[in-house]
Amino acid sequence: MAGAAALVSAASSRPSTLTSPRAAALRGRGQGPGAGAPQGRLFGGRSRTRTGVQRFCGPPPDHSGIRPCAPGWNRTGGPGARNAGSLATPRVAKYRLFAWLPTTTLPDSQLIVFARDDDYFFGVLHSRPHEVWGLRLGTQLETRPRYTPTTTFEKFPMPRPTPAVAEEIAAAAQELNRLREGWLNPPGAEDAVLRRRTLTNLYNERPSWLDQAHARLDAAVHAAYGWPYPLSDDEILSRLVDLNLSGQAGSTATVTAEEMP
Repeated sequence: MAGAAALVSAASSRPSTLTSPRAAALRGRGQGPGAGAPQGRLFGGRSRTRTGVQRFCGPPPDHSGIRPCAPGWNRTGGPGARNAGSLATPRVAKYRLFAWLPTTTLPDSQLIVFARDDDYFFGVLHSRPHEVWGLRLGTQLETRPRYTPTTTFEKFPMPRPTPAVAEEIAAAAQELNRLREGWLNPPGAEDAVLRRRTLTNLYNERPSWLDQAHARLDAAVHAAYGWPYPLSDDEILSRLVDLNLSGQAGSTATVTAEEMP
């Protein structure tokens, strides 16, 4: 498995160059970077893209306060690596959903962005174990769960699968993304129909094919941990806490007594 992801909470004092907070700017990549649903439609709202993102990874404009990126900052790898874009999730959302950002999107502080582009990583984060962990160890804004990187990502015990199981997770994640993209972008659909086709609306409806795709993904992630499938949410959480405290999995920090679910 590739090394731990670099977690970026993007922020800037130049909001005119960034993605709209409401947009979440998350869309599947289809056949390549930038493919898929128009930005802002996956979760509703609007978003903006900007070409020439490399300008922020070279000598910064005067008074920008932005430092050049280190060489190789965006190199990723692992099962299902696509070498384009990055993975993101809204900081606050009704559902804990992850989707691909095209390379031309500059996210703002309402997105948590992961500098990874492989389907394996997408699959682990979109699995039920990670969702349960995030719901129990994250925080809330009113009634909506908030993804809190210090507890929900840094302390999440990543599995250490065999290469074969990692490939199965990547394949299940890729299929989930393909099915969602097909629903978001049905051939010949009118604009009025497309505007209603957001990921939030899809998960509100929760069709059987979506449940089946998630079940396949969850079974593969359970296998990566060496667990039977299925398990109750309480059992999943108990096993994850044990892994975190034992230091046997890929978390980067230990859960404290105050954070214990």
